[in-house]
Amino acid sequence: MSLTIDLTGKTALVTGGTRGIGLAVAQRLVEAGARVAVMSRNAEQARAVAAELGDGMIGVGGDVADAEQVEAVVAEVLGQFGDIDILVNNAGFTRDNILLRIGQEDWDDVLATNLTGTFHMTKAVIKGMMKRRSGRIINMTSVIGITGNMGQANYAASKAGLIGFTKSVAREYARRNILVNCIAPGFINTALTSGLPPEAQKALLDGVPLGRLGQPEDVAGAVLFLASDLAAYMTGQVLVVDGGMVT
Repeated sequence: MSLTIDLTGKTALVTGGTRGIGLAVAQRLVEAGARVAVMSRNAEQARAVAAELGDGMIGVGGDVADAEQVEAVVAEVLGQFGDIDILVNNAGFTRDNILLRIGQEDWDDVLATNLTGTFHMTKAVIKGMMKRRSGRIINMTSVIGITGNMGQANYAASKAGLIGFTKSVAREYARRNILVNCIAPGFINTALTSGLPPEAQKALLDGVPLGRLGQPEDVAGAVLFLASDLAAYMTGQVLVVDGGMVT
């Protein structure tokens, strides 16, 4: 087995792929030789990012929380790529508040995108993977799904649900050589964390043994590993990328 990650001939679909972790993931997959489709609710932005990624990459617009839109997106990607070998379920967002102030809409919307969206995407692509008896599905959970966090009951529930979903689907499709794993990032330097006041950023760093925020590329490297032959004997696992926060 080569230690060089070469995804030439592989195709990947990355949800939430136009910024932050999703964009870094798409870039790393392209660098490894994969053809990549980036998905976003903003179709124009998705197409612009795809053009920047290089020739042959595509951008598609759709909401992962909408099953019909997901089916249309997957059909479009299959129409252009033929197969989807790698699915990275990265789309997600937060709507934070203490429990008594979380409205029903805040609860429903976060779970619809973060958890149900992954269900829709996985169900739509796994049919083709079953026929080929090969596939990689990588779900983006969070350390918050492992530890919980004050003011994030909805987000924590969605991310903890992803872990259970990942482990269950991994067991169901292991015999078809479809490997399903998830990555749990810690505090990553994205637009969300960079907008925090200095005292809040310091509080975050105090809980990270490595003493720095993670970069989107740190998470993208873990995705690249799970998408490669180096992870051919891993399924149903949670790969934590958090600078040592959760031990």
